[in-house]
Amino acid sequence: MSAVDPALAAARVEIDAIDDRIVDHLVERVAVVRRVVGIKQAAGIPALLPDRVEEVVARVCDRACAKGIPPDLAEEVWRTIIAWTVRFEESQLDAKE
Repeated sequence: MSAVDPALAAARVEIDAIDDRIVDHLVERVAVVRRVVGIKQAAGIPALLPDRVEEVVARVCDRACAKGIPPDLAEEVWRTIIAWTVRFEESQLDAKE
């Protein structure tokens, strides 16, 4: 295998560092989601709230656009995160019944 261009290697190090920060933020997000499960359980609120999903996606897409990244990227990523979150909340809410 040939040597990697130093500029490419440096860019890969930057990407790896960014990926690490994304994972750290996901850890934070999941911690909040765990709290939300308890709140929803106590209030009898279902995991899936379609209006809230659309509100979050619209807000993130607007922010992505304002920051100069493709809003379709943000939408795809957040819909994936939200779908996982809903499945997680449903499994936790079902387990607590």
